Amino acid sequence: MPSDNEETVPQEWSATNTVSQPVPPAKKFSPRPAVKTIPAIPATPPRTNPPPQKMAPPAPILTWTSLDRWAAENKLAAPRKVANSPVASYAINSARGTLTLVIGSREAVWRGLEIHLGFAPEFIDDQVFVHGLDLQKNLEPLLLDPTLTFGTNRVIVLDPGHGGNKPGTMSVLDGRTEKEFTLDWARRLKPLLETNGWKVFLTRTNDSDIALSNRVNFAEAHRADIFISLHFNSAAPRKEENGLETYCLTPTGMPSTLTRGYSDLGTVRYPNNYFDVENFQLAIRLHAALLHASGEEDRGIRRARFMGVLCGQRRPAVLIEGGYLSNPHEAGKIESAEFREKLAEAIANALR
Repeated sequence: MPSDNEETVPQEWSATNTVSQPVPPAKKFSPRPAVKTIPAIPATPPRTNPPPQKMAPPAPILTWTSLDRWAAENKLAAPRKVANSPVASYAINSARGTLTLVIGSREAVWRGLEIHLGFAPEFIDDQVFVHGLDLQKNLEPLLLDPTLTFGTNRVIVLDPGHGGNKPGTMSVLDGRTEKEFTLDWARRLKPLLETNGWKVFLTRTNDSDIALSNRVNFAEAHRADIFISLHFNSAAPRKEENGLETYCLTPTGMPSTLTRGYSDLGTVRYPNNYFDVENFQLAIRLHAALLHASGEEDRGIRRARFMGVLCGQRRPAVLIEGGYLSNPHEAGKIESAEFREKLAEAIANALR
């Protein structure tokens, strides 16, 4: 994904736009004292309310919590060790599936999908401890929270990345540009979604340059229920990298998976942080469907703050990197209309 997508977020979404609603009480666990704490950060307010514009009051300190205690509190079976080598790994189950955590690693696996935690789990006093933010923003959406659903009056905005004098990355094979392939992907996806009952709008329908802030404003003007930005990736001049990545906004208080040299202030809350849970659940759904349809390498569901098309959104929003144009084999697939049709069908099927 080239530099024009890395535009910093519009000034109207500055760090002063934090929440003023009362912070909901923290979940109560057993009386065993916490092993260690982290600095306080605002808790996520109810996602049905519009974002306030004032500073939030101090929030309770978030702790590292024993995964055994958390599982017991939520009536789940205790985590079980599934591997000792090369490092210890533990799995925790719910009716929805299995999440596998690796001690000392931010990478985890959910139902065969790679996800990225905010903090690496630790082994303390013969127990697995997980950061409170990871419980709230990763484990609960996967194992406990209701799944993402859509109403009957469904509106979606598709955002074909780049356009005009911002062509995006180029195919290593023949120099064709990302902007061409993202627009074709969106055009193929639109009628498929409409058949499924969605009202579909594209941020651009031709080879035009649309500012990132205007793409956000477009979704707001159309009162979109969800927003999906479509891109293809590059690691040029390297040719080895390949695979599919799906991004959503980093929750407040967490470090991002990817920064690309941009500031990554964990204290900032953006409007889209009101949809942390829905963002993650949407990313999981789309990522799984795209991997199944395309056969691409799983590069994980990731989080970032520098993507301006996500930060200001007031709805669930994700950005998909559908493969690497810098990889000759993958560029050949992306240049195929049949492959782009598969990507479109995968998203449509995921959003039925």
